[in-house]
Amino acid sequence: MSEYDLKNIENSLAQIEKAMERLSPPPLEYPDFESNNAFVWKVSPDHLQPVLKVSKINLELLVGIDRARDILLENTIQFSEGFSANNALLWGSRGMGKSSLIKAIHQEIIGRGLSLKIVELQREDLPSVSKLLNILRGSPERFLLFCDDLSFSHDDQHYKSLKAVLDGGLEGRPENVLFYATSNRRHLMPRDMIENEKSSSINPSEAVEEKVSLSDRFGLWLGFHPCTQDEYLEMIIRYCDQYGVSKELDFIKSQAIEWQATRGARSGRVAWQFFVDLAAKKGVKIGL
Repeated sequence: MSEYDLKNIENSLAQIEKAMERLSPPPLEYPDFESNNAFVWKVSPDHLQPVLKVSKINLELLVGIDRARDILLENTIQFSEGFSANNALLWGSRGMGKSSLIKAIHQEIIGRGLSLKIVELQREDLPSVSKLLNILRGSPERFLLFCDDLSFSHDDQHYKSLKAVLDGGLEGRPENVLFYATSNRRHLMPRDMIENEKSSSINPSEAVEEKVSLSDRFGLWLGFHPCTQDEYLEMIIRYCDQYGVSKELDFIKSQAIEWQATRGARSGRVAWQFFVDLAAKKGVKIGL
C-alpha cells in the first residue's frame, strides 16, 4: 500500500471520528449545585445555567392568596425536609401572583436555612426533560422544577413529555424532584379545544381523557381568582411600606383606581405596575 493510500485512510478515519463525536457528544458538565440555588435548563447543548440574581418578591407582599400560599408553603417545606410532597398546578387569573408565589416560597425556604434548588424549565424544552431528570436524579440535593405558563394547543405533543416528570415511566419520578407549574387554564388547554376533540374524534371520550387527565396527575390544584378592590389597594400600600414610599392614602387610592380602570382589570401585576410608576414619581429607586 502506497504512502498516498495510507494518508487517505488516515484522513477518512479522522473524519469518521469527528462524525462520531457529533453523534455522541461528551457527557454534560455537572453543574455546581453547592454555589448556586437557582438554575435555568438550556438546550442545544443541554446544560443547567446558574441564575446569579433571581427575580423575586417577598412572600408577605403577596396579598389575597393566603390559602394558596399556606398550602404551597407547607407542601414545599415538607419536601425540602426530606418528606414526600405533591406536584402542584397553580392555575387561574393572569397577574395574580402564581409564578411570584413559587419564587417567593423558594426564597422563604432558603431564608429558613433549608436546602432547596429551583430549576426553571421552558414549555418548549419539555422533550428534553428526561435528560434533565437524569442529571438531577444523581444529585443529593432536592430540586423544585418550575414551568411557567404551561398550556397545550391542538396537536401539541409536548404534554406526553410532561408525563415523564409527573409519572416518570419505569424509573419513576426522581425522589428528589418536585414539579410546580403555572397556567391560566385548569386543564392546561383551551375549552374549545376540548369541545373539538369531543366532536371530531372516533372515540371522543378517550381523546379528551388522555389530555385532560394530565392535570389530574398534579396532587395539588391551587386556583387564583381576580382580586377585590380592597385587596388591590392593600397590595399597593404594602409595596409603599416595603420600599419606603410616602403614603398619601386618598391620593394613592384615587390614582390607583384610575390606573386599573384604564387597564380594565385588577390584579397583583397591575398593582405592581402602578407602584413602579408611583415610586418613580416620588423619587424612590426600587430594584426590578
